[in-house]
Amino acid sequence: MPIFRLLEQLHNFVFSTFQRLAGSWFLGLASRLVFSSALFMYFINSARTKVGEGFPDFLIPGDGAYVQIFPSVMDAVGYDTDAIAFIPYGLIVYLGTYAEFILPVLILIGLLTRAASLIMLGFIIIMSYVDIVFHKVGAETIGALFDRFQDSAISDQRLLWASPLIYLILKGAGSISLDRLLGGKKTIGGREFS
Repeated sequence: MPIFRLLEQLHNFVFSTFQRLAGSWFLGLASRLVFSSALFMYFINSARTKVGEGFPDFLIPGDGAYVQIFPSVMDAVGYDTDAIAFIPYGLIVYLGTYAEFILPVLILIGLLTRAASLIMLGFIIIMSYVDIVFHKVGAETIGALFDRFQDSAISDQRLLWASPLIYLILKGAGSISLDRLLGGKKTIGGREFS
């Protein structure tokens, strides 16, 4: 029995040391870096396909944005964006395009991280819905949870995209972030939040 006690003590020592060293800085930073290293350029490049070149066209969503976000609406109006109502379609296109530029930057630098992560998670859910319903991607792209395949673009990859965002929504950006630098810790109901 003493060997099991020794192993338990060793286990507790090793993992409590890891936990102490990670403190309040590691998981938030790691979640932001994992999300950014995998998806920062993906979303920036996706947004770039939705806008024009040069000033001021890089600020204005073009036909590509409407086709990507509302393919059936564009088809119904013969690909004439002037025939599409700004409310709600144009507004959604503008917000979606700007979200792809702004949210990854906010997450990377750790500014307004919880809100940016929550909106980005919603963005990924809507993006998946649009892919399934409007772009009519196939079953192999949609995939299934708990199956033997790990490479579907929606149920597997996007679930993994969501994981660091869920951590950031619940725990915040951590102590190495602009959120912490600008705002410090907030106490609500006796609990500290960053």
